[in-house]
Amino acid sequence: MLACPILGCPVLGGVRHRRGVPPSHRGTTVELRTLYPYVVPEGLGVDGCYVGIEASGGLFCFDPWECYSRGGLTSPNMVVIGQIGRGKSAFVKSFLWRQLSFGRRCWVLDPKGEYSGLAGACGVAPLRLGRGLGLRLNPLDLASRAPLAEGAGIPGAGGPAAGGASSAGPGVHQLRLELLGALLESSLGRRLLPEEHAALDVALSAAEARHFPPTLASVAEALLAPDAREARSLGAKVDELRHDGRQVALELRRLVCGDLAGMFDGETSPDVDLSASMVVVDLSRLYASPALGLLMICALSWLQSALVSGPPAKRLVVLDEAWAVLSHLATARWLQAAFKLSRAYGVANIAVLHRTSDLRAAGGEGSEQQRLAEGLLSDAETRVCFAQAPGEADSTGELLGLSWTERQLLVALPRGVALWRVGQEAYLVEHDLSPEERALADTDAAMRD
Repeated sequence: MLACPILGCPVLGGVRHRRGVPPSHRGTTVELRTLYPYVVPEGLGVDGCYVGIEASGGLFCFDPWECYSRGGLTSPNMVVIGQIGRGKSAFVKSFLWRQLSFGRRCWVLDPKGEYSGLAGACGVAPLRLGRGLGLRLNPLDLASRAPLAEGAGIPGAGGPAAGGASSAGPGVHQLRLELLGALLESSLGRRLLPEEHAALDVALSAAEARHFPPTLASVAEALLAPDAREARSLGAKVDELRHDGRQVALELRRLVCGDLAGMFDGETSPDVDLSASMVVVDLSRLYASPALGLLMICALSWLQSALVSGPPAKRLVVLDEAWAVLSHLATARWLQAAFKLSRAYGVANIAVLHRTSDLRAAGGEGSEQQRLAEGLLSDAETRVCFAQAPGEADSTGELLGLSWTERQLLVALPRGVALWRVGQEAYLVEHDLSPEERALADTDAAMRD
């Protein structure tokens, strides 16, 4: 009898030879795969980071860039889903730790402050954002970025012009405008009116001409005090332009003076170092804030703007507690666009969720917000599913296209075992942790102590 080394259940049973019954047949795993394709899948066949043991007893290794280069994937992005305490966080941390030995770089948005140990093991201190902590990140700092190769899919950026003004090209201006629109629409809870969008556009242009690089505060100032030249560009008078942009200006001012005060309201702190192999942005001081989604988008935008300026490198960008970004329609749109640009950046994004109902709860049934949230799954061809509650198995299976057997497995998976879907292939993998990695990934110390 062949038993699954992970779940301990029989996979193929033999029968004792007796009159009228043929003897048991011994076969290779290739032969067994024709009978049990899920239990004995064909391996990925790629070199990469060791993850653990798959159900057939073989080693399971994975690397998003290797799979992409061999044509096994069309997207390097990954979604990790699992109940609390089932090994989801331990897997992500150990996967990042192991990828470092392959020369990869890792950037993490950490809303709960759980990656400090991993950062310390890498010899770096987390970048802690919060009121009074003295760290500022400018999400509009896209200027002075070197242009990418033509056709890479990311607009190029110009450097500083004479006199300190920005010479940012139209691509950079559009990226900034999209970010500002996402922040303001999420904060206002509605779409920007055409006149508000136009006022924001000319205000951003004015801020780019006056400051290098522009900041959220400088855009708010330009909205509140437009000049005659900006008004003429829209065929309006100064008072009319000021009126059109007033609500947007006050909301942006409230953000930089209120929810985002001291964090995103000025130029990036000069001592921030992005050259380290591991960069962790700790947002735990703001985890309970209703503005957490906005903060995560600002921090993610700042990280992504830095991608263009540095030397080419393969990076993993982890967005933990991704529900906070998906809870707002505008920021969900922005995140989807960022995921779609991952190949041009050379980035593998990892979105971490507790359950797929977080995606469905992002908006009303059939709404654009729900479709955008669920669209993350189609933009992430690698899905790692740890155990789910019985009530979640069917919705998870529906979203991921799982078979009936796979849906039943989701409920019964023990801690540290995950169902992997890599493209169209499914693998049952027991994640293997070394003692050192267990210490890095431990989030239960407080419960034991």
